[in-house]
Amino acid sequence: MPDPRTPTDGHDRTDDLTLRDVVAVIESLYPPSTAMDWDQVGLVTGDLDQPVRLVHLAVDPTLAVVQEAVDAGADLLLTHHPLLLRGIHSVATAGAKGETVTRAILGDLAIYCAHTSADVATPGVCDALAGAVGLTDVEPLEAGPYALGRVGRLEVPMSLREFATQVAYALPKTAGGIRVSGDPEASVERVAVVGGSGDDRFGVVRASGADVYVTADLRHHPVLEERETTRGGRPFLVDAGHWASEWVWLAGARGRLLEAVEATVEATAGRGTLGTLGAPTTLDAYVSTLRTEPWTFVVGANAAGGTS
Repeated sequence: MPDPRTPTDGHDRTDDLTLRDVVAVIESLYPPSTAMDWDQVGLVTGDLDQPVRLVHLAVDPTLAVVQEAVDAGADLLLTHHPLLLRGIHSVATAGAKGETVTRAILGDLAIYCAHTSADVATPGVCDALAGAVGLTDVEPLEAGPYALGRVGRLEVPMSLREFATQVAYALPKTAGGIRVSGDPEASVERVAVVGGSGDDRFGVVRASGADVYVTADLRHHPVLEERETTRGGRPFLVDAGHWASEWVWLAGARGRLLEAVEATVEATAGRGTLGTLGAPTTLDAYVSTLRTEPWTFVVGANAAGGTS
């Protein structure tokens, strides 16, 4: 495979986009100011003046993903999840975080994380999940310019079992599959979605009038309390898996990044108003092929026979 860092179009790397340019475009799509207070979004590694020609997109900045990006010759790794969400006191390679940072630096790989800023964006992670599971007439789950979650309807009503099967086929396969709580034969049409962890949104989902709620990381106690609150009724719950429910965002994020860069280049051509964007540019991006879901297999699924 040719080295993507090697120019093939006759211009020097000094004509390329810089990391500063690309970060500005990313932050126009996913403003850091819209991220939740506890979140850590933004640039983790990289020199703002370094050239960027190839962007690698992934859900998680794992060791394997960073190595995949470096091996491909990527200049920037754009991930959904933060690398350094919780405080650390060392970046020595004895720890996984330290080795990840070191591999990125030695590989001239910048890392940028767009987490809850991408969750609440329009379009963002939740829009991608809504589209993947087949929703139309999609709207924010609650009022506000940067609302988390979406709600819409299915083209035609179907049973909860049929809908869960549709979700399973629409999302990437995982070891854990799809977990469902509710009457499998109940008819559903109005659906709420939140990509990633969503068991803190039950009240908002209930208020939306959704028949079913698709999200991930549903824990025993919050779910049990919610099912007791609704007396086993609506909204029914579908746990689609954290990685799978957010992976569907990557392809759209890639397309929007490339389109936004092209539009910005055209708008600033010859004016030099944003970094090097007045110069000839070449940018490409691709989605990681690695599955970063941590689970590898399950034993005894449905052994209890379904309804308790």
